Amino acid sequence: MSNRKPVHLAVYDTYADWETGHTTAWLARGGYEVRTVAVGTDAVRTIAGVRIQPDEVLGRLRPEDSSLLVLTGADLWDTGDELAPFARKAREFLAAGVPVAAICGATAGLAREGLLDDRAHTSAAPFYLAATGYGGGERYVDADAVTDDSGLLVTAGPTEPVAFAREVLRILGVYEGEVLDAWYRLFHDSDAEAYAVLEAAAR
Repeated sequence: MSNRKPVHLAVYDTYADWETGHTTAWLARGGYEVRTVAVGTDAVRTIAGVRIQPDEVLGRLRPEDSSLLVLTGADLWDTGDELAPFARKAREFLAAGVPVAAICGATAGLAREGLLDDRAHTSAAPFYLAATGYGGGERYVDADAVTDDSGLLVTAGPTEPVAFAREVLRILGVYEGEVLDAWYRLFHDSDAEAYAVLEAAAR
């Protein structure tokens, strides 16, 4: 049994199903328990209508009990302040030196919280984050996924779930070097030759 601290996956209504599947599946295969966390104890429904019963309540989650907080995109990020508590929790995590990974709409939530003003980041597009009125436009990087200089914050846009996972797997040490590169080539580029590298590393 792994003695690693769990990874916490934030869940909420309109959660974007496709954005974190690679991340959570391969973290689990790498020995991390994945636990869902929501504002309350009620079940939530993803964009697809999949029902998720959360494992934990956000208000009780402490950074020191976690390896990573994953924030997925959702329609609710752009329709009000309902998900703002998750951005505030991300602030707690970063202040405690515990990584946060945010994709799609969650990056806008972090921008509104002021967490991208001084950190390298990316998102769906620069104008999407600019609409939040944040002060980090000069730190925007046009890339598939970005890990900031501290190694604590991963960001990506909605079309880059594999690159998002690549960065998370790197910062948590699940894969590195040529094995990480092979993982990405297999799942992003359908490069069959990369499978042999992963197979050899698994022995």
